[in-house]
Amino acid sequence: MSRFSTVGKLTTGYDPDEVDDFFDYARAVYEGREAGPFAAADIQAVSFELVRGGYDTHEVDAALDRLEAAFSVRDRGAFVAQHGPQAWMDRIAEDARTLYPRLNRPSCEKFAPAGRGEAGYDMDDVDALLDRLVDYFDRQVPITASEIRAATFRRRRGADAYAEGPVDAYLSRAVEVLLGVE
Repeated sequence: MSRFSTVGKLTTGYDPDEVDDFFDYARAVYEGREAGPFAAADIQAVSFELVRGGYDTHEVDAALDRLEAAFSVRDRGAFVAQHGPQAWMDRIAEDARTLYPRLNRPSCEKFAPAGRGEAGYDMDDVDALLDRLVDYFDRQVPITASEIRAATFRRRRGADAYAEGPVDAYLSRAVEVLLGVE
């Protein structure tokens, strides 16, 4: 029986063997049956080949989000057990402070622009999401890790776009901070 729904034979989805292997390994690590370095960052970094008739990408991505949250909760529990709850909050506060310098940059200057002719993320869309992070940190306006993960940005080219890599890396760090307090 498949772990996830598959897409039609003419549509691409994630390679089922790769997905199943990843989730089997993650479960073994989580349950302590497998020793190895594995954390939320590994889940954020995973990618799967696209194949015809593969697993539904939306279902797998949602499961990855849940898996990341579970590892985050586990890691937080282990840290708190060893160092105490105040040390955890201090750690999260420090991680949050590392996000601030970019949040304070002027609009359309928060990240490097995409290369000449290269596709990237619409600057206004990204800046609007970062404004929500400012509201969260400064005014306690709610935002969740799931909202950050689900954010989509219009595509632009060149100087009208932010390079995708730095935006993705920054948002991954923001997700880690938010998961640390959720």
